[in-house]
Amino acid sequence: MRKFILVAGVVILLVAAYLLAWPVPIDPVAWQAPASTGYAGVHARNEKLADVRLISIAPEIGPEHIEFGPDGRLYTGTLSGAVLRMNPDGSAQEVVARTGGRPLGIAFDANGQLLVADALRGLLAVDAAGEVRVLADKVDGTPILFADALVVATDGKILFTDATQRSSPRDYGTFDAALYDILEQSCSGRLLEFDPAAGTTRVVAQGLCFPNGVALAADEQSALVAETGTYRILKIARSADGVDAGAALRTQAAGVAVVLDNLPGFPDNLTRGPDGRYWTGFTKPRSAAIDSMSDKPWLRALTLRLPKSLWPVPPVYGHVLAFDEQGRVLSDLQDPGGRLPETSGATEHAGRLYVQSLHAPTLGVLELNDAAAPPRSP
Repeated sequence: MRKFILVAGVVILLVAAYLLAWPVPIDPVAWQAPASTGYAGVHARNEKLADVRLISIAPEIGPEHIEFGPDGRLYTGTLSGAVLRMNPDGSAQEVVARTGGRPLGIAFDANGQLLVADALRGLLAVDAAGEVRVLADKVDGTPILFADALVVATDGKILFTDATQRSSPRDYGTFDAALYDILEQSCSGRLLEFDPAAGTTRVVAQGLCFPNGVALAADEQSALVAETGTYRILKIARSADGVDAGAALRTQAAGVAVVLDNLPGFPDNLTRGPDGRYWTGFTKPRSAAIDSMSDKPWLRALTLRLPKSLWPVPPVYGHVLAFDEQGRVLSDLQDPGGRLPETSGATEHAGRLYVQSLHAPTLGVLELNDAAAPPRSP
């Protein structure tokens, strides 16, 4: 019995030492997550997204973002690195390029050239023959570690996000790298601007907590940025030059403002519809467990020492949101059953809403009409 107690004690000490000291890929920072208001008020639980019609892209998966090209066809990037082109109804699917990485954001410039924010390779251009070339993979001598979303201004300049300088998707994959960065809260992300005429890239803003989607304001003097790690949408002046967004918000400095705050999920892509409203998708709902650990960095580190099945990854939940530039919520569409899981964004086209997904082998299409009716105020 004495020997058993001794062995058990040693095992307990070893397990404790492992949970407290085993190296993890993050160095968590304490922060204070805002108290979640849950699914209430303009975000009241509903099933307006449940009737989304699914378009298969199998065997490919992960149409994380879509864009309609000058040819009227739908383009999307996939987890395998393939960029697909298809008719708006999903027919006539074909591979137009393989980036050799993970294409996320997609856009077209004024000349109809396809541009891709590739998480592994940086900002890319794809020609008509499907040849891929790198436009930018570093800025100020530092690598662009996680190119995520992009938008092209009428002056030809390309705004795009570098979601983190801490967690490389090359090492961990895009989802785990994003999870690590959000758990760490080091806020090392950047908003960048590439000038095709000069072939140069500059930092517009830094200190962002996993900046994901990006869209232009109506006057194009500012960009809206989905800051996934803090559940909010920011507005950042394009005239900024390397401003620390977090510090600017704390001091109420000009050039950085909050458009939407304390959202019910992790906002991902941003798109601007033809009538000027913006759409974002939530890849996951808020997690009470993650929020409760915001001021306990040691506990977040401990969590990553547990088996992956015990990590605090929120469940699937379909959810997209429309809002205006002043931060008023215009439409809130949800699917609690997660028929289309991990809704990473939504794009308006010809009276329909095309809904993207981070990992599904499908994308969704929803007729707008009544589904996009404004939510009731609280």
